[in-house]
Amino acid sequence: MNLLGSFIGGTSAYALARLEFCMNFPAHPAPPVVERLPDASERTLRERWDRIESQLHAVVDYVKRIDADPSSSPRTAPSFRFLKRTVRELDQYARAMRWVMTVTQGDWAE
Repeated sequence: MNLLGSFIGGTSAYALARLEFCMNFPAHPAPPVVERLPDASERTLRERWDRIESQLHAVVDYVKRIDADPSSSPRTAPSFRFLKRTVRELDQYARAMRWVMTVTQGDWAE
């Protein structure tokens, strides 16, 4: 599944963006963690997707809070822009994954 592979790659990019952000803003609360899928199997996806999707929602909210605060110093930093970009990509992949999972739900019956 290419989409799932892209999502897994996106979580790796997010981990790097998160680390860079934390290094540049150590006094600022760290962005939430997004669990990385260990493999691209349908079973792993079914077992972990709801939790990962929930974690991603927390990350999206985190980025929105910083972006909405005009007095926030991280807002204009390159590390925040990198974080924001990776979160946007992950969110797009996640929405596509949810659509695929919804459309093919009957195909995954055990």
